[in-house]
Amino acid sequence: MKVRIGVGMAGSVARGTKGTPPPGLGDQVDAIADLRFDSLWLPEVLTAAAPDPLVTLAWVAGRTPKLKVGTTCLLPGRNVLRLAKQLATLDVVSGGRLLLCLVPGLTHEPERSAIGVPTAGRGAAIDTALPLLRRLWSGAEVTAELPGATLQAVTLDPLPVQQPLEPWLGGNGPAALERCGRLSDGWLPALTTPEEAAAGRQVIEAAAAAAGRSIDPEHFGVSIGWSETPISDRARASVAARSRGGDPDVLVPVGLDALRSVLEGFIAVGFSKFVVRPISPPPPDRALAALEDLAAAVLDLQT
Repeated sequence: MKVRIGVGMAGSVARGTKGTPPPGLGDQVDAIADLRFDSLWLPEVLTAAAPDPLVTLAWVAGRTPKLKVGTTCLLPGRNVLRLAKQLATLDVVSGGRLLLCLVPGLTHEPERSAIGVPTAGRGAAIDTALPLLRRLWSGAEVTAELPGATLQAVTLDPLPVQQPLEPWLGGNGPAALERCGRLSDGWLPALTTPEEAAAGRQVIEAAAAAAGRSIDPEHFGVSIGWSETPISDRARASVAARSRGGDPDVLVPVGLDALRSVLEGFIAVGFSKFVVRPISPPPPDRALAALEDLAAAVLDLQT
């Protein structure tokens, strides 16, 4: 089992001002690469104070050849052809270094309205769009009627370097687990425990078998939000709401020792790909030191 650890960057870390490059982002990208983390991840939240992940990751890929570039990318509400082309292009310009987890998006306002697809309809949107993305990325000719668009004998160009480009899905609910087994190439949940993740994996693998397919055992990972200091009451409430009543004290490790312990717990139940992301970014003058501390605490777990 190959354990790999990537860094998720909080939006406020990557944000620039007045059209200037994000302050310190280049130094942090260089440090993440030089410290030998596996990847850098940026989330897509339309209403967050953060840059567009696909544009920023293209810049990251051009800056360093050492890092894989990953994103949790919104799927509902997207023009499927445009998204297929954007992601294929990012895989091309990065030399096949794109890591992709497709997500339904957050359910609170103002993000819910900005996505433009009712929460109850997002699962069906993924069911429709993901098979079409796969066909487009394979180079097949696609004709399809979609909400707001019609594809008539369309063939994508450029195609991804990775053949196949392997999209993962997230989510912890029953429908999300079943969809992951039926449609995806991997699972990257968040706000879960090792025990819950192990149980979810069994559901996914059963769903995959029922669909006549399988998921690579190396393609199970977790996105872990952690904090250097005890989280605020506001953050606790957000974690509890997003996890449907989960205990923030269990779901959010506080301190590097706790983070390492959580990683070890997931590795023990067969999970091997991780995105570790600070709940709150460190002050700018400590950003590089924080990355060095993180590397010293967890990178020896990579195999």
